[in-house]
Amino acid sequence: MSLYHEATEFLTGSSSAGGSLKSRIFKNKKLKSAPNQVYALVLETCKWSPILKEVIERAELLKHERKLSPPLSLLLVHDFLLAKKGIALPQSHGLRAAVERHRGRLSSEFTRARLRRKAASLDELKEQVKRESAGEEANYPRWVRVNALKSTLEEQLDTTFSSYSRAGSIQDVIKNLGKNILIDPHVPNLVAITSGTDLTKTEAYASGKIILQDKASCFPAYLLDPRSEDGDLIDACSAPGNKTTHLAAISKEHQPEFETLPQTIYAFEKDPRRAQTLEKMVTTAGSKPVTRIGFGQDFLQVDPHAEKYKSVGALLLDPSCSGSGIVGRDSMPDLHLPEISGATDKGGAGKTNKRKRKHEQVEPEAKNVMVDDDGNETVVESEKDLESRLEALASFQLTILLHAFKFPSAKKVTYSTCSVHMQENERVVMRALDSDIAKKRNWRILLRKDQVSGMKEWPVRGLTSACGGDENVADACIRSYKDDGQGVMGFFVAGFVRDDTQDTDTVEDDEGPYLRDDGGSIIRDILGMPVLKSTGVSVSLTARDESGSEAEKHGEEDDEEEEEEEEDDDDEDDDDDSATEGSTGSSRSQQQQGVAVSTLDEDEDEDEWNGLDD
Repeated sequence: MSLYHEATEFLTGSSSAGGSLKSRIFKNKKLKSAPNQVYALVLETCKWSPILKEVIERAELLKHERKLSPPLSLLLVHDFLLAKKGIALPQSHGLRAAVERHRGRLSSEFTRARLRRKAASLDELKEQVKRESAGEEANYPRWVRVNALKSTLEEQLDTTFSSYSRAGSIQDVIKNLGKNILIDPHVPNLVAITSGTDLTKTEAYASGKIILQDKASCFPAYLLDPRSEDGDLIDACSAPGNKTTHLAAISKEHQPEFETLPQTIYAFEKDPRRAQTLEKMVTTAGSKPVTRIGFGQDFLQVDPHAEKYKSVGALLLDPSCSGSGIVGRDSMPDLHLPEISGATDKGGAGKTNKRKRKHEQVEPEAKNVMVDDDGNETVVESEKDLESRLEALASFQLTILLHAFKFPSAKKVTYSTCSVHMQENERVVMRALDSDIAKKRNWRILLRKDQVSGMKEWPVRGLTSACGGDENVADACIRSYKDDGQGVMGFFVAGFVRDDTQDTDTVEDDEGPYLRDDGGSIIRDILGMPVLKSTGVSVSLTARDESGSEAEKHGEEDDEEEEEEEEDDDDEDDDDDSATEGSTGSSRSQQQQGVAVSTLDEDEDEDEWNGLDD
């Protein structure tokens, strides 16, 4: 009985009590019933309520069964007529009996309601209800990314989408009847299909060969365009994992034929619950071997100069935002409550009207609740409240962006939001470009002419007015809007690049990577080698052959790497041997070219990330 009574509360409750229907249900810790079951029952009952109202009123159910309230009767009759297993109560239960003793009248009225709508079958009626109850999602296609880690576009066209007709445009996909598909002209391995198609039951979805991901959500990873020479990657705010797995797929496609050092994707998610979703997504998509998940780890608490991140060359930032660009966040159909025919004010009619008035208040009150992209609700009672909320979000977003600028080897960063507000978008970009660290480390905007082809050709760009009149920066920013005919959600993304990759100092640290004494002099060991701040270990000097190839200058042979690791870990005698080798093989000109710093033992990396991999 808990299912129907709990569903009744959500069916008539105001969304101002906690945001969207889904968030109110799934965040309710007092629920005795399964949240997904309650959500499905309430949502489907709302969709069918215009027809169920007719059936209940014409069958005079509430007139004969006074114990049933209008909302409760909707839920029970919905399951009686439409659920495969009928009403989810014991056969002897009073509520089930109250409905089933009118089975003949209810069934006949349901048939008449179908015929009045000129539906030849129940399936046709279901399609009709689906179209009529569809919210703004009906004006958008379903976007599907083919996961290059497990499949190819050609394979999916021949299997999963073999019965689909090729469409010539987004509007053809949206408006034409039947199953239609369009290969996206901007993002590789992306297709748009007719909305309402359930792909979750297909083998391709279950095995991770296809991923349901909005086109705009694919922009950040595609714009970042990670290559093998970029080194390791970071996804700073990873859950649920669409962008993380997209990074892995693009990296694989760019992988050169010759053997290179493996790339690692560091995926951070400070919410432990969302981190579990991330891990599931990464596992299903086949990117777990190259992904290191920071369960409950806040990206802002990560030390950019830690040894494990020394090779991070590209970062993807998609921080929390207002979520103002999300399509169909709480697209609830209108609820139609049945009335009790012939009832007096003293009877059920008064209660019915009260319940109806209560429901009618839901939509106006919901407008005052802003739900961010993480599902957190904030009551916004005025324009001033909205401005304050956006400023708080923008400050947080800027902090994350500036933190990304500090990673020593970073050369690329993408920053994105699913917001349409300039406070979270162009203004954050301008503040970042004007920051001390951006100027110190030579960060600049990734100009449109330098972007990957699909993003260069995307027609919707940033707001010049929000960029202080700088047309180049505005043109470098990528935007999308709901209802603009492109078939995507509201979104924003901008790329940053750094020209001077030799500068590894941050604004806070102008003294270089070595320890210094009180007088500012570099601390050296007995052999004169400087001591690193990050490890407390002196640098080992390795001779380089000036006449050698570039490959020889930038890398050592396997036996030399083993010697360097031993030199860092062994005792003072080995240090002496290392110094002797360095001094006999190096001239003053060679020292000016630089020294090769031996790598740290990987045990430190494993200790900090202990338990993050299976």
